[in-house]
Formats: sequence, C-alpha cells, structure tokens
Amino acid sequence: MEETHKAEHAAKPQKSGDVFWKVTTVVLIAILAIVAFRGNSGGTPTGGAVLPSLGGADPSPSAPIDMEALLDDDAVKGDKDAPVTIVEWSDFECPFCARFYEQTLPSIEEEYIKTGKVKLVYRDFPLGFHANAQKAAEAAECAGEQDKYWEMHDLLFGQGVQGGVAGFKQYAKTLGLNAAKFDACLDSGAMAGEIQQDMADGAAVGIQGTPGFIVNGKLVSGAQPFAVFKQVIDAELN
Repeated sequence: MEETHKAEHAAKPQKSGDVFWKVTTVVLIAILAIVAFRGNSGGTPTGGAVLPSLGGADPSPSAPIDMEALLDDDAVKGDKDAPVTIVEWSDFECPFCARFYEQTLPSIEEEYIKTGKVKLVYRDFPLGFHANAQKAAEAAECAGEQDKYWEMHDLLFGQGVQGGVAGFKQYAKTLGLNAAKFDACLDSGAMAGEIQQDMADGAAVGIQGTPGFIVNGKLVSGAQPFAVFKQVIDAELN
C-alpha cells in the first residue's frame, strides 16, 4: 500500500494546499483516536477510579506518608500495635469495593489481621455519582457511635445500599441499635464533616478513586487480588 501511494503521488503532483489539509485531517483523526482510547481505558477489572488508575502498588510515593496522621479516629480492625497498617478509602456503593470486601479482605483477615500482623483502618470516599454512598458512609459512622461500626460496614456491603436511608435505619434495628439515636444522627448529617475529612485526607495522599489503599506508606490502587496485598505486606514484615 505504501508503494502504491508513492507511485500515485509521483504521477499526479498535489497542490500544496491539498497536501496541507490532508495531513491536517490525518493528524486530527489520530488525536481523536488516542483520546477515545484513553477515555475508555479507565474501566479496569480491579478498580472504579474516577481517573484512570495504574493499579497495583506504587513502590515510590512522591513524598513520605505519615501513617499516624492518616489514622484519624476512624474504625480500626485488628491489633492497634500491628507492624503493618492498611488504610482503606472506600465507597459502600462501589462494586469494586464490594469485590475487595468479598474476595480479598477475608484472606487478609485470616492471614494477617487475626495473627496481629496487620491492622485495617476504614475511611470513607463516597463518589458523587453513587446516589446512596454518602448516607451509607454516614450510617456506618452513626453505628460506630454505638460501637457497631464493623457490623454496619458488613451489612452495607453484604446486603447493599439500594434501600437508601430507610434501609439503613432498618439495618440499625437489625443490629439492635438505639433507633432514635441512630435516626437522629443520620437525619441530621452529623457525620458529614467526618466523611469530608476522610476524602480530603485520601486525596492528599493520592487516592483518586475507590477502593484505594495506603499500606505502610505505599499506594495500592483498585480491588487488587490477595497476592498483590500479600507481596506488599510481606515486604513490610521482612
């Protein structure tokens, strides 16, 4: 094909204006194709990132991360003195977050959290296009006020958030919470500021979507399989 084009150009010289517009058209088509490709590349099987994510672990963050500062007063699962800390930013309505909860977290719990090697800190990062994510995050925090954070966390991921506020109030009753206190907390938006702080802290350390994790200062993006977390955790333990 290339040789044929050359032959045609040699037999019939082109006007300079025609050549200019043909070249310009080809360049514009190429640019549009690249933009379209990049726009479609964000939907990876491991993460629901707002922006395209590289996935996996980033071994060299741009600046040292103060893990203690990231703990805030959020819920902690595991030994508070565990040598490895995983801070998770998540969204109860995110299907990739649910995948991590169902497929990866159980192995981390069994091998590392129950053995005192890892503690997990859950922080909220509700995405704006998930209609029930904000109130679901508030519901978990409100349950935490009655020492039932992880129980509500498990219900929200296990049973889903489609029922919205009414569903979250029913979950509170299922957990035996003081319904009046829980409802007042949820309806007033008392925990909205806490969630906003979670999101701000996450953005500051490079979280762009959910789920996102900082493991002893290293960024892990997306619902990565257990093998990825094992590699990062073991490197910190050894």
